[in-house]
Amino acid sequence: MLSPVEVTLIKALEKGKYSVDEAAKKAKMNRDAVLKASYLLQEKGYAEVTVEVTRKYFLTDEGKRYLKEGLPEERLTELLEKGIEDIKELQQRMGKEEFGIALGWLKKKGAVEVKGGKVKLVKKPEFEERNWLKSVEKGEELDDSKLKTLLRRKLVDYEEEKRIFIVIKDVPEAELGELIADLTPEIIRSGEWRNREFLKYDVSVPARDIFVAKLHPYERIIRECRMIFLDMGFTEIKGNYVQSAFWNFDALFQPQDHPAREMQDTFYLDRCVDLKEEEEVSFVKRVKETHENGWITGSTGWGGRWDINKARQLVLRTHTTAITIHYLALNPEPPIKAFCIDRVYRRETIDATHLPEFDQLEGVVLDKNVGFRQLLGMLKEFFAKMGFEDVRFRPGYFPYTEPSVEPEVYVDELGWVELGGAGVFRKEVTEPLGIKGRVLAWGLGIGRLAMLKLGMKDLRRLYLPDLGWLREVPMIKR
Repeated sequence: MLSPVEVTLIKALEKGKYSVDEAAKKAKMNRDAVLKASYLLQEKGYAEVTVEVTRKYFLTDEGKRYLKEGLPEERLTELLEKGIEDIKELQQRMGKEEFGIALGWLKKKGAVEVKGGKVKLVKKPEFEERNWLKSVEKGEELDDSKLKTLLRRKLVDYEEEKRIFIVIKDVPEAELGELIADLTPEIIRSGEWRNREFLKYDVSVPARDIFVAKLHPYERIIRECRMIFLDMGFTEIKGNYVQSAFWNFDALFQPQDHPAREMQDTFYLDRCVDLKEEEEVSFVKRVKETHENGWITGSTGWGGRWDINKARQLVLRTHTTAITIHYLALNPEPPIKAFCIDRVYRRETIDATHLPEFDQLEGVVLDKNVGFRQLLGMLKEFFAKMGFEDVRFRPGYFPYTEPSVEPEVYVDELGWVELGGAGVFRKEVTEPLGIKGRVLAWGLGIGRLAMLKLGMKDLRRLYLPDLGWLREVPMIKR
């Protein structure tokens, strides 16, 4: 016997072919119930469910431009007809890339020959592709070979639409008796259940997707990084987005003529800060002397004159090291284990791997008996907890650490990927600020780490309001 939803669907549909939406409207059922009933009936041989995929073709931006301005091979033909045959001149007029496209297609049509740095038109070609583009624009049908040509040239693209259709077959009257789907108190009291059949549930029937509330995958990864360092005994610290150039650059022994301090790399504010508070604890004076002559660190410094006005400038912090170094200056006694996860700002050109604002994970360890080996071990432990087993360290250079390394992790299909920088703070950084002991430090880009964890190739996708992608990303429990 059939279930109530199957019977309802059979009785509502006359013989014929119905889409799921048409069937739902006719049977006054929701779409999911129609699908469930249709697949149940198909298993019993009383219905046929088919999926039809249709493609809707449309012009790409390049296709629209070619339809409006003409195909490259058309423009090349016009130039050849005017007697311009020199390849260099043709490239100059059309651009190398477009000339290459045009020449390739004219060769395929057998319309030109190339000899001695010149292109000669040997026959007048036909440009039927223009008509094909017009047909696509009007929504007219084209045969497969023409569409393949336009697709290969990336002049058209398509969207696929899937539609499910149902055809009801003959059903014996005996099968139309209803099964019990819900065991109600009335059925139990009346004893009716003894002479009735119960609906069997098929767990293989496609169920409706349910999109539950969950953390954004990027936020989940940030929280995962935070919990790892908290579990390792670190303290989380925070600081202001706006910092003085003193803490962002000078306290880190970054020379005042360093390229990273230029306007093209840093967002400067049109205001300055008073450094009197730092002067009272001699930070500014000692940093100044360290830059100019090394102070008592044993270094020769950078030489030249250190300008306090440059140190007073306000900037949007370019790294969270400005937070950790200030924290160490105010807490100079070991042992200290601290980290900061927060937003930083740089004048970057936006592309697949760079953004002008991004999140950075910064960490420091201050102690008397720590060194380079402990730094590498700590980073390997962090990456292992994040799921990256293959880790290596490449020598690097930073003005404020020595030795310095750039950690890399191995990712299938991508190879070795660099994720930040690390090192041991130089004496020119720690001694002027009164920090007692050695400082291990690192800075990692969380955005790039998230890209690798989520299998993405474009950093910008982390910030797009793409509900489809957000729904598909599985919830992963830590």
